[in-house]
Amino acid sequence: MKGYVFHGPGQSAWEDVPDPAVKEPTDAIVRVGAVTICGTDLHILKGDVPEVRPGTVLGHEAVGEIVEVGSDVRTVRPGDRVLVSCISACGRCRYCRESAYGQCRGGGGWILGHLIDGTQAEYVRVPYADLSVHALPSTVESKDAVLLADIFPTSYEVGVLNGHVRPGDTVAVVGAGPIGLAAIATAHLFAPERIVAVDLAASRLEAARRLGADAVADAREDPEQLIADLTDGLGADVVIEAVGVPESFELCTRVVRPGGHVANVGVHGKPATLHLEDLWIKNVTITTGLVDTHSTPTLLRMAAAGRLPTAQLVTHTFPLDHMEEAYDVFARAADTGALKVVLGGRSHEEVAVRAA
Repeated sequence: MKGYVFHGPGQSAWEDVPDPAVKEPTDAIVRVGAVTICGTDLHILKGDVPEVRPGTVLGHEAVGEIVEVGSDVRTVRPGDRVLVSCISACGRCRYCRESAYGQCRGGGGWILGHLIDGTQAEYVRVPYADLSVHALPSTVESKDAVLLADIFPTSYEVGVLNGHVRPGDTVAVVGAGPIGLAAIATAHLFAPERIVAVDLAASRLEAARRLGADAVADAREDPEQLIADLTDGLGADVVIEAVGVPESFELCTRVVRPGGHVANVGVHGKPATLHLEDLWIKNVTITTGLVDTHSTPTLLRMAAAGRLPTAQLVTHTFPLDHMEEAYDVFARAADTGALKVVLGGRSHEEVAVRAA
């Protein structure tokens, strides 16, 4: 089969790789129908995630069809159309029992496209299939469903829930890329008074407005003053960091109010300064996190009911074998206007359902 293979920082290719096979009785093999590219994949290509070994197929988000399952798999069978979660869960360790699947110590966690071959291929082996894939409602199209593999649960759990967004809050989202935009969309579920989006790109600030931001600020034009003006000098109740660079994290800590929350979602490849000389007295809560995907079933129900604006985030689509072109477009988002790119994504009516 073909897969998109990481060969070291700045080196990758769509090339022939071995077909996956069932290795454990809890495995499933999925024929990939749709995938997307994550900002984390770009971090890997930059060398920010040294655990990824050269030769690894990238990708941790997909929609596809089950073609084979191990003997212990009970919840899906060949022919089922499924969402492949970015997180795998053994279901037995302490963290999995607490629904903290991202911290799984039984061989799961973030492993696809990280520690084992991932989803940016024609087929993928998914460990612990019973907890790591989700049957898809027929009403949710593949190009929409694939956004529920990572960015929506990540934004919702690590940003909105960790940030304790409440009715009447002022929420500042620093970074209006896909994660930040999904955070804006899911923060609305908690009826904040206002949402402020901060970014460098005018196109992304416009997308933030479309998804419900009440105010936007160019990061180069004193967003601190805007947030202060909107809050009578108090600061934002919740600030969601959705970039992953020191400057954005430090901005978040400057615009949060005393007693507020900073929820870091961005993937950081460099140290950021924590200004405790300013923060120690302010009762500020700072959270970090890897998504657990415990919210995925809820988000799937909401998507099926038309309550999540998934389609608005997809700006480019490609055939699956145009992976290198899709990476180029996604990596040059400031020039191309890319938010999320989806590869494949054929309508689910075209998937042949195998007999049981």
